[in-house]
Amino acid sequence: MKSADNLTQQEHEHGTVFAPKFGPDGLVSGVVLDSESGEVLVVAFMNADSIEATRKSGNVTFWSRSRQRLWMKGETSGNVLRVERILVDCDQDALVIYATPVGPTCHTGARSCFYRELDLDADDALALKPLDANSP
Repeated sequence: MKSADNLTQQEHEHGTVFAPKFGPDGLVSGVVLDSESGEVLVVAFMNADSIEATRKSGNVTFWSRSRQRLWMKGETSGNVLRVERILVDCDQDALVIYATPVGPTCHTGARSCFYRELDLDADDALALKPLDANSP
């Protein structure tokens, strides 16, 4: 994978070279959407190795900050996310991954990790409202 430091801003923002602009922690954001519905399934972080593993295997692989290791989504449950396509933002510091989920995405058993909505007007003690169709 080419280093973002070796490209001009023009090349980085408008060229064809994939050269992710990793943060100081060596990570970029990865937002996974259901390739069929467009629903947000999970947001996690990726480093160069997890991007390479994702491209090679066709299954979404992240960098687990808590475990400090590569983490293929669904590696223990079998509920992998099969990559359909990946979009790269203008700065190459975030990826949107369209994937087909094989089972629930969230460790809670929910289809998506985003199964609650924040009520903007509610007190924090009562601010999270379940999204009925997606609650675990």
